[in-house]
Amino acid sequence: MLKSNPKYHLGQIVRHRKHPFRGVVFDVDAMFSNTDEWYENIPEDSRPSKDQPFYHLLAENDQTYYVAYVSEQNLVPDDTGEPVGHPDLGDLFGEFSNGRYPLQFQLN
Repeated sequence: MLKSNPKYHLGQIVRHRKHPFRGVVFDVDAMFSNTDEWYENIPEDSRPSKDQPFYHLLAENDQTYYVAYVSEQNLVPDDTGEPVGHPDLGDLFGEFSNGRYPLQFQLN
């Protein structure tokens, strides 16, 4: 069953449920929209359902910054109240405030 309402929103900070990284949501796909090759590289016993929202994150861990693509089932809200240090945040969002990042541009 396709879930049409994403749980997380643009500018929200989330954390991966299993892996040690967190990030800021900058785009949402209503369902899986990456390549089959990307999907098949996930171990079969860990592959999430494609019929759920997938989130594009400006992500960080203890060692680096990167862009991540994560299923909704593998995310939880980040309640630390701490900003994310990803260097590309300023291209999309305003200053961190009240636990989130406001959009810096107008959406269509």
